[in-house]
Amino acid sequence: MKIKLINVGFGNIVVSSRIVAIISPDSAPIKRFLADAREKNEVIDATYGRKTRAVLVLDSGHIILSALHPETIASRIEGTNEKEEE
Repeated sequence: MKIKLINVGFGNIVVSSRIVAIISPDSAPIKRFLADAREKNEVIDATYGRKTRAVLVLDSGHIILSALHPETIASRIEGTNEKEEE
C-alpha cells in the first residue's frame, strides 16, 4: 500500500488515509467539538497564527486545524492540484 502525504499548509504534512473528515469550523457544534478536543489536548494547530479555515478529523481522534480551505485540501487528496492543472 502506497502512503499518500497531503500538505495541509505551511509545510505541514498529513497521511491522507488517516483523514476521516474535512469540515468548516464556522458552525457552533464544530466550535464545541474543538473546545472539547482542546481540553483533551487532541488539537494540532497548523495555521501558524492565521485564521482556521478547515478542521481535519483523523482516525486517531486528533484534530488538525488548517489555514487552507476544505476544498483545497480535498482537491489535494483527490490528486488535482493548481500546479498540476497549469
